[in-house]
Amino acid sequence: MRFEPEELAADASPAIVATAAACDQGAAEWRPLFRHPCSFGPAMFGDVMINLIHNPNINSSWLFRADILRDSAEPPQACTPPSEAETTPGLPGPEFVGFQLQRCIIRRLIPRNTLRDRPLDQTCLMYKSTPSLEDDDVAHAERSLVVYLPHVLTASEMPFYHPTVRGIAFLHEWNAAESCGSISISYLFFNDEDRSVVKLTRTALRLLEVIHKHGKGRLEGYQKRVQHDQVLPRARVQNTYTRLKQNYARGLITSWAETTDPEKHVFEDLCIAAFLIELWTDMYGQGPFPGFVDIGCGNGLLVYILNQEGFEGWGFDARSRRSWATYRTKLQTPAGEADSLRELVLLPPPVSTGRQGLADLSSDALDESRICDGRFPKGTFIISNHADELTPWTPIIAAISECPFIAIPCCSHNLTGERYRAPVPKDKSKAHSAYSSLVAWVSDIAKDCGWVVEQEMLRIPSTRNTALIGRKRYETKSYLDIQAVVDKYGGAAGYWDNVQKLVQSTATGSEH
Repeated sequence: MRFEPEELAADASPAIVATAAACDQGAAEWRPLFRHPCSFGPAMFGDVMINLIHNPNINSSWLFRADILRDSAEPPQACTPPSEAETTPGLPGPEFVGFQLQRCIIRRLIPRNTLRDRPLDQTCLMYKSTPSLEDDDVAHAERSLVVYLPHVLTASEMPFYHPTVRGIAFLHEWNAAESCGSISISYLFFNDEDRSVVKLTRTALRLLEVIHKHGKGRLEGYQKRVQHDQVLPRARVQNTYTRLKQNYARGLITSWAETTDPEKHVFEDLCIAAFLIELWTDMYGQGPFPGFVDIGCGNGLLVYILNQEGFEGWGFDARSRRSWATYRTKLQTPAGEADSLRELVLLPPPVSTGRQGLADLSSDALDESRICDGRFPKGTFIISNHADELTPWTPIIAAISECPFIAIPCCSHNLTGERYRAPVPKDKSKAHSAYSSLVAWVSDIAKDCGWVVEQEMLRIPSTRNTALIGRKRYETKSYLDIQAVVDKYGGAAGYWDNVQKLVQSTATGSEH
């Protein structure tokens, strides 16, 4: 069913939605705008609306989320804002003709940019129709009504991201005998002439279309594959991200030294930094932070942000970047002062043990001082953010050094550093894309190394946004045969050759 809504007359009679007070002389009236047929019933409509109430970002890219302040099935007179300071006259749940209030939710809409837009409190009311005593037709339509009432008194108080109306009403009507129904949208305008405002009309169409799309999708059996916020609450990460963005974004973007898109990389690394800060809060609390190392750190921005936030750590990559001159700081280590960004090549213990050919590689291009053996102080948190060739090695070196880690896979390589197409996941519920295959393959390596793997879909501006987190170990025997794990996943033969090609290459490579 295509979305082709019917435009409704402003003076439709009988009214599509009417409050019990509408009969009073001079009372404001709800004005219908559009109606569209639907093939999903009341229960599915209710599920869709609850999801949209909890996730207003579906309707507006200007919003982060909704914080639920109250959720209850209290009577109308009890459904008021949670404090005296927030009380707005006339906010107790209105009575609608033919409906009974079932549920009251008060939410706070949280914008992405709190410097530009303020949060907005809004009451969301859910009603069900009450059968008329005079109605002998057992096949009468079942009606469900959801009403949004922003906590404002005047149009000038309304933030940009919300339609400039006093209220929004969504009506679902359902004929069970014929398994068909309709959804419609009505506005409670500040002024009657606002009906002619194109922006408000366009927004109404969009809001109704989203309900139609989500209801139709549920009816057809759509199930969400991607689950966010499995490791950390969304609000904590977003609040920290907002703070970091306000403190750093403008300066980082204006001083960008690379040729890549500054906004993408700055906002992405700020998001990742926010996630790590909140993850470390859970892991270490007020205790001492063990330090971190970012392997394959690229432009060094993530290391710089975390250092600025008071988390001591360093990063390395096979080649330096122009931005390192800005982002490099000095760290105090047991061996003395050291740079936070270093030009090193990773040589994992399974490769370095009994290595041959080092004499051939020890040259101006690669000497012993440029080799990192992948052994870090126990407990050091390992970051592997779009580390490409180092991604599958991350859980292995983490197990060797007994270090927790986060890996955010990007381009697919095997343990030799060659481009590689990982096998399709055995779990049939997972997508069979190249990226999904890579994530599953790295996760399997981590599990075989004894890690309890947690997975999170990061809210970053990248399609390569899956984070694999290892901070706990399975209860296993003390000895772990690392070489057996390496051999199981293809071995590391040829790693040296690829290291030499990487170091001697003059290409700029890709940024993460």
